[in-house]
Amino acid sequence: MAEKHIILGTAGHVDHGKTTLVKALTGTDTDRLAEEKKRGITIELGFAHLSLPNGQMVGVIDVPGHERFIKNMVAGVGGIDMVLLLVAADEGVMPQTREHFDVCRLLGVERGLVVISKSDMVDEDLLELVTEEISELVAGSFLEEAPVIPVSAATGAGIDNLLAALTTLTETVVEKPDSGTFRLPVDRAFVIKGFGTVVTGTVLSGSLGLGDAVIIAPSDLKTRVRSLQAYGDEREQVFAGERAAINLLGLEKSEIERGEILARPETVIPTSMIDIFYTHLSSATSPLPQRSKMLIHSGSAALMGTVVVLNGQELMPGDQAYVQVRLEKPSVIVFNDRVVMRSFARRETVGGGIVLNPCPTKHRLKEYENLLPDFKLLRAGKPSDVVAILVKQAGIEGLRLDELKA
Repeated sequence: MAEKHIILGTAGHVDHGKTTLVKALTGTDTDRLAEEKKRGITIELGFAHLSLPNGQMVGVIDVPGHERFIKNMVAGVGGIDMVLLLVAADEGVMPQTREHFDVCRLLGVERGLVVISKSDMVDEDLLELVTEEISELVAGSFLEEAPVIPVSAATGAGIDNLLAALTTLTETVVEKPDSGTFRLPVDRAFVIKGFGTVVTGTVLSGSLGLGDAVIIAPSDLKTRVRSLQAYGDEREQVFAGERAAINLLGLEKSEIERGEILARPETVIPTSMIDIFYTHLSSATSPLPQRSKMLIHSGSAALMGTVVVLNGQELMPGDQAYVQVRLEKPSVIVFNDRVVMRSFARRETVGGGIVLNPCPTKHRLKEYENLLPDFKLLRAGKPSDVVAILVKQAGIEGLRLDELKA
C-alpha cells in the first residue's frame, strides 16, 4: 500500500510542552528564533517530520501556545489531518487549551490524540483529576473517544505508547486526491544563499512538479519552480497533504507575504466577499452584532472583514447562521474552505464556518428568504447543485471557468 501524505499539528496552552514533545518524538528543535530561545516560548510556527514504527512519514507542525501568537497557531493548523492536544499535568486545562481546541473544531479537524504532558511532575490523584478535566472539555467532540496518554518528555515515559497510538491513528486518515487544483498557502518565505527565495506551506490540494509555472495570488506574481523539497528530501513532485519547500525563480522574499497562495496560473481567483455557514461559539463572551468588524483567518492569511448576518439578527453564543463576510482586501478562498473568526478588540476566537460561495454578489437582508433554499443546497454539497447555484448567484456578471474549477 502506498504511503499516505499526513500532517500532524500540536495544540495546547503556552508552556505545556508542545515543542519539547516534538523534539522528543522527532529529534528536531522547532524553536528557531533567537527570541524563542531567550524567552523559552514558541512564537512562530515550527516544522519537523516523524517516521513512525510502521514506516509512515508524518509532517509535524508545532504551533505557539501564547495568546498573543494565536494568529500564528491558526495559520499552522489549517490543512492538518490530526492533532495532538497537550494538557500539562501540573496545570490542567487552561485558556489556550480551550481556544486551540475550538480552532481545531472550527477548521473541521476530525481525528487526534490527547497527551497529558509533564506526567512525571504529579502524583496519580492529580493525574486522575486532569484526566477528568479533559473528558469534560472534549465531551461530544471528535476527541471524545480519543486515547488520553500520559507522557514525560523528560524521562521518556509514555513515548512508546504515544508512537503506537499515532501509528494506529494514521491508518484512519483518508488520502487526499492529487488530481485537484494545486493550492499552497504560504506560511513562510526565506532566502537560501545561492538558490534564492523559498516558500513553505502545506499542500491543500493537487500536486506540483519541477519546472511548473506558478503564481503568487492575489498579487499575481508569475514564476517557476526551481527545486522542491519535502521532509528534507529533494523531490520531483509534491502532493496534497505534504509539507513542501518550494524554491522559486526570480522572486524577492520581500514580494511574498504569509497568507498568499501559491497556485498554477489561471486556476484561482481572488475574492473580496464570501458567504459562509457560521457557528458562533458557545464559549464566546458576547453576542455577534450585525456588521461586526472581525479578523478572518483563512489558510495562513489573517484579513479584516465586516460580517453581515443575513437574517438580520444578532447572534448569541451557540447560534448558527448564514453570513456574508466583506473583506477589506482580496484573498484566494474556495468553496468548502474553513474560516476562523477572532474579535480584534477582545482578542478571542468567537466562531467560524464553512465557505458556501466564494464569489457572491452583495446580498441585501430583504433577499434572505429567497437565498435560504440555495444555501441549504450548497451545504449539502451535491456538485451539480453547487455549480448551478454559484452561476445563478453570480448574476449578470457570470463566472469564469477557473472560478468554478477552484
